[in-house]
Amino acid sequence: MDYLYLFIIVILFILAFSDLYVGVANDAVNFLNSAIGAKVASFKTVMIIASVGLIVGATFSSGLMEIARKGLFYPTQFSFSDVMIIFLAVMIADVILLDIFNTFGLPTSTTVSIVFDLLGASVGVALIKISESDQTMQDLGLYINSGKALAIITGILVSVAMAFTIGALVQYITRIIFTFNIRHNLKYFASIWGAAAITGILYFIIIKGAKGASFVTPELLAYINEHTISILFMSLLILTILLQLLILLFNLNVLKLVVFSGTFALALAFAGNDMVNFIGVPLAGLKAFQLFIASPGADPDTFMMSGLMEDAVTETWVLLVAGIFMVFALWSSKKARSVIETEVNLGRQTEGSERFNSSILSRNLVRGALRFSGAISSFIPSRTSDWIEKRFEQPDQVTRDEMPQGAAFDLLRGSVNLVIASVLIAIGTSLKLPLSTTYVTFMVAMGTSLSDRAWDRESAVYRITGVLSVIGGWFFTALAAFTLAITAAIIIYYGGLIAIIVLLGLTIYLAFRTHAIHLRRSDDKKADLSLDMPADEITSAAIISRSSKNIQEVLKVVITILNDTVAGLADEDRKALKNAKVSVQKLNNTTKRWKTHMSTVLSNLKEDSAETGQYYVQAIDYLREINHCISYIVNPSHEHIENNHKSLITSQIEEISRIQGEITIFIEEIILMLHKSSFEDFDLIVSRQQAIMRLLDDSRKKQIKRIKNNETGTRNSVLYLNILAELKNLSLFSVNLLKTERDFLAAAKQRPLDK
Repeated sequence: MDYLYLFIIVILFILAFSDLYVGVANDAVNFLNSAIGAKVASFKTVMIIASVGLIVGATFSSGLMEIARKGLFYPTQFSFSDVMIIFLAVMIADVILLDIFNTFGLPTSTTVSIVFDLLGASVGVALIKISESDQTMQDLGLYINSGKALAIITGILVSVAMAFTIGALVQYITRIIFTFNIRHNLKYFASIWGAAAITGILYFIIIKGAKGASFVTPELLAYINEHTISILFMSLLILTILLQLLILLFNLNVLKLVVFSGTFALALAFAGNDMVNFIGVPLAGLKAFQLFIASPGADPDTFMMSGLMEDAVTETWVLLVAGIFMVFALWSSKKARSVIETEVNLGRQTEGSERFNSSILSRNLVRGALRFSGAISSFIPSRTSDWIEKRFEQPDQVTRDEMPQGAAFDLLRGSVNLVIASVLIAIGTSLKLPLSTTYVTFMVAMGTSLSDRAWDRESAVYRITGVLSVIGGWFFTALAAFTLAITAAIIIYYGGLIAIIVLLGLTIYLAFRTHAIHLRRSDDKKADLSLDMPADEITSAAIISRSSKNIQEVLKVVITILNDTVAGLADEDRKALKNAKVSVQKLNNTTKRWKTHMSTVLSNLKEDSAETGQYYVQAIDYLREINHCISYIVNPSHEHIENNHKSLITSQIEEISRIQGEITIFIEEIILMLHKSSFEDFDLIVSRQQAIMRLLDDSRKKQIKRIKNNETGTRNSVLYLNILAELKNLSLFSVNLLKTERDFLAAAKQRPLDK
């Protein structure tokens, strides 16, 4: 029997490292968001600073291991076998849940995840023990520390609201002081702002770091607590003088220093505070196992875990090993970058394609905010209102040129994000309030983006939907963690070793599945990103080349989709039609992205390239129409077969197959003409298109006769006539598209192309 529990301990530590990997991938957004969003330095430099913070913070984790042992359940009420079931269920549920969130790039709280995993698993085992005894549900409080769980939930809800509000308020005031053209006022206030920011970060490090460090003596800790205000005041004074000297002597960029400091501090806090989320449970399991084997002959079903009530002390070397693995996870995890990207995009200052769609709630919130803003504005004097508006004017060309390529926001907002998040977390910790670093950092970032007017009327509904989706995901985290853990605990309790093996197999399977999903999403994103044009490369020549290439790629996909759809209809192949539907959606996303970014491309064109821009707009419009045509063919066809309606009759299949063959040749000749940039055979293309039109007219007449002779049903006729109509539109738009490209190139040849 001892070997079974030794096996469980080994599994716990294997799962712990898996949990560390997926946990770091999710929580990396906490400390990397601001530095990466502001492009403060190269990605490698930011990662090095964060890695040092993780290593240092790892040594500060010793005092934070209690929650896994006695924070949410009373170990005196559980036997050794009970707690091993609880801990194993917790780790399995946590790995599965965090990996799913990472796959879809949604930031969530590892703290909430582990807390509700522990709560769910302990409730599951407690319910079993109650059902097997004379106790009732009213005795659940003997097993579960419900007060602690309620305090955690309350603390999280309060911290979410406060973080958003304070982040928005501080950013609003800061932006009024510095404006978007920060170079004008930074020289006057840089040293004061930098000193205040770094002092706040220092306070954060003291509160979050020193109190948990295993090597900090009680005397030193008492001194820090007694002289905290003096330390901070002296820090503010000394840093102000030092930074001013560095600015004068070396032209120091204070905002960069603040962002670097904040990144280090939040990485330190993550390792110091959240490491318990990953290794606390297996360490508690190891302690339980040590207590059990120290009592020879003890029965695992009756040996109670009173020993877990003792204070936890973790060796520093264990924490360092975990910290090193966290650094490895940070550098190697691609999912971490997906999570970071979600938060950065929701707060970016620039326009562009939005990941989330609008929702009824977000639309109503925007309308309400506009009405509220209008009501408030009516009470503000016009001179004051005009002055405020002037402070929020968009950055001038000099400022835009100074910003790094691809920055989502400026260094000022990045520094505010880090300082406010650090101070709020430090204050919450000093007041012993349970909170989530993920929730605080995310909501601060959203509050600052709101104040910076990143959520304008063009993007507000989409950004708010994204924020609401993330917040909804947080509540889902709690519910899903509780449900997964309680289910796993009950299965393990009754299923024993077989259940453990099955659950581990399921965990591995889900990990591979989510990995495959993430790879597919990453590949799709890379394909889309490859279509973007850097601002300095947007010339008439580049647009002509890119437009031709894009059209060729789209038409090739259209041929494939059309062939698969006709074959799927002929064979009633649901899978083929489903694949065609997926391809249509991908094509729609791509062409929609071109349409969305069209204004960005045009704004970077030279003024004398207006004609080029006109043809570029026409080309994208025709591509969108072709996309619509093929989607209106595929989607009804898939729905027809999916609903098991009668298939097309033989004569219909023969007719549409012939048309499909002609259209394939027709489009292939267009692709070849575009590839050669030679339009001498344009009349031949028009002739082919006319021939296709005659085939379509002939097929339509035959279908009308079939309808009159009752040879086909209503659904069959509607589908077939719809396909013929869309094929007609497809051929027309293809010719128009080719004509646009011909005129595009001809117009460019009449004058020198932009260099």
